[in-house]
Amino acid sequence: MNLPNRITLIRVCFIPAYMFFILNTKIPYHEWIAAALFGLASLTDFLDGYISRKYDLVTTFGKFIDPLADKLLTSAAFICMVELGKVSSWIAFIIIAREFAVTGLRIIANSEGIVIAASKLGKTKTVTQIIAIILLTLNNFPFSYIHFPADRIMLYVATVMTLISGIDYFMKSKHLLKME
Repeated sequence: MNLPNRITLIRVCFIPAYMFFILNTKIPYHEWIAAALFGLASLTDFLDGYISRKYDLVTTFGKFIDPLADKLLTSAAFICMVELGKVSSWIAFIIIAREFAVTGLRIIANSEGIVIAASKLGKTKTVTQIIAIILLTLNNFPFSYIHFPADRIMLYVATVMTLISGIDYFMKSKHLLKME
């Protein structure tokens, strides 16, 4: 197993640790620990991609596990946020449903021998989700001191970017969805 795939598997291992700390409110500084774990896990996404492209270490397993790890990480975080009352279930549903839908689209494309690469909108969606999750995890720190709802704003930006990027993927790939 190559280095990028090991890094991706480390990201998967961060998920239960993040969930443990964010949901265990009796642990001192649990939000900070959870935010650090989520931040590190998010950084591994950029790191494994960079290493695999730079050193030509792209593998079939990596093509499978990397996007799965991303979806598991963000889905777990949004589910925790719903449980904690920080995110409405309809927002979490939109975000998770988009991931299922785009994954399904990629499966269809793959069966036709077509690879749907991550778009700039998709990457922007990911960054906005990461920022929203970290702000929500930290209870809007440091913006809570100035009563600025950065966490809410980023959550809505992430939701809109999730919808826009999902629509973009489907519009660019509508030829794959011929309904006969």
